[in-house]
Amino acid sequence: MTDRPAQRTPNRQLAALIAEAGFSNAGLARRVDQLGLEHGLDLRYDKTSVTRWLRGQQPRGTTPALIAEVFTRRLGRRLTAQDLGLDACAPVYAGLEFAATPEEAVDIVGGLWRKDSGSHAELRKIAFTPAGLVVPSRDWLIGKADDKVAREPAPRVPPQGRPGSVRPQPQPGVLVAPRARGQAERTGHKVSGGDIAALQSVGELFRTLDDRFGGGHARQALVRYLEHECEPMLRGSYDEQTGRRLFGAAADLTRLAGWTSYDIAAHGLAQRYFVQALRLAQAAGDRAYGSYVLVTMSRQAVYLGHGREAVQLARVAQQGVGTGGPPVVQSLLHASEARAHGVLGEVRACTAALVRAERALEAARPGDEVPYWAAFFDEAQLADEFGHCHRDLQQFRAAAQHAERSLQLRAPAYARSRLFCRVVLATARLGLGELDQACTLAAEAAAQAAEMRSARAVEYVKEFERRLEPYRDAAPVRGYREKVAALG
Repeated sequence: MTDRPAQRTPNRQLAALIAEAGFSNAGLARRVDQLGLEHGLDLRYDKTSVTRWLRGQQPRGTTPALIAEVFTRRLGRRLTAQDLGLDACAPVYAGLEFAATPEEAVDIVGGLWRKDSGSHAELRKIAFTPAGLVVPSRDWLIGKADDKVAREPAPRVPPQGRPGSVRPQPQPGVLVAPRARGQAERTGHKVSGGDIAALQSVGELFRTLDDRFGGGHARQALVRYLEHECEPMLRGSYDEQTGRRLFGAAADLTRLAGWTSYDIAAHGLAQRYFVQALRLAQAAGDRAYGSYVLVTMSRQAVYLGHGREAVQLARVAQQGVGTGGPPVVQSLLHASEARAHGVLGEVRACTAALVRAERALEAARPGDEVPYWAAFFDEAQLADEFGHCHRDLQQFRAAAQHAERSLQLRAPAYARSRLFCRVVLATARLGLGELDQACTLAAEAAAQAAEMRSARAVEYVKEFERRLEPYRDAAPVRGYREKVAALG
């Protein structure tokens, strides 16, 4: 790699952290190269490179952020490139910070909203990083609750601002974008119960659209709503009780923005939204919702094949809630762990988690108080979880039984979930040697996927088609391919 010309000042910050971490120069270089491989980068640093950094040379590109992440993993605290005396030219970990305060959390998530609502296509190409799951989940689990989130009304100032006033600068490593015109004037808004009810209603609307038509259908409208409506509220004034509810509503909408990003395969961006939703949930004082965000993160990790990280996230969620949560929530958390074990092929652990999930749901009673975000988790959803797990474990007869039950119970409004379940059933039928039925089911799913804006729906169908390859010359497979081709 080519580095910038040497600076005159030795980098004492980097030297101090190398000593604290107990690295040799060669050891640090090796770890940077290894971390680069996780991001698809072929780096060739050595002990001489580190010597140059210590003398004041600045590494280019994403390397400063990678060096900072090496120290973060080693020392167990979040460090930025600036903490190491390096230029953060490309902060690949920006947006993964678990903010120290509610105010900092608003700055970070507001920067994400503003940049995502514009034409910043590169933001949707950021890679998912398993390493970015560790620190936020740990900080959520052991972090201290926020003592205060209330905000006092901002003092009135002349339109031109106070003489000598200094414009606040963004925090290092925070993704920022220019504020929308007129937004600054709205930050004095006093938040009311009606404002929060509106945020909650918007969440229900976008959830319905996502379930029926896929995350790509209205994702951009949701992000713009967050930028133009939710952020001014967070920067407005509110008392303690209102503030907690406001952060809760913001956490829910931010998680949904991440979920819809995940559904269009913008995985790095989705990961950042989930981390920030987790932090907003902490500001809300809503431990149970934080566990739901972690379950969402676990789902994404399962989808991307990071089963071990998915197990850890599900278990952190369980630890964070304890045994006092409603049975439905407990069932959801155990089912999430089961899915992670399933993708790893861990039969005993998966089966044990499914049993815990089933028993928890059986303990639920009519009239139990269930959080709105967990209301979807019913017998149909649990049967779906069983079907996916048995499919991943190649227990195809059980997978077919549970998938059929889920389809019988699942309401039509959950169109994408029904599509996924139909593909699971098709895969199970294929595994049982029932090629005709498998192709018929998959053709129905492919037709549904063509009507949605969901990369996950398309990938489910494609994954099934890869399983068809050994049967490509069979008549049912040729018929299936003709039907799919006709969809355009």
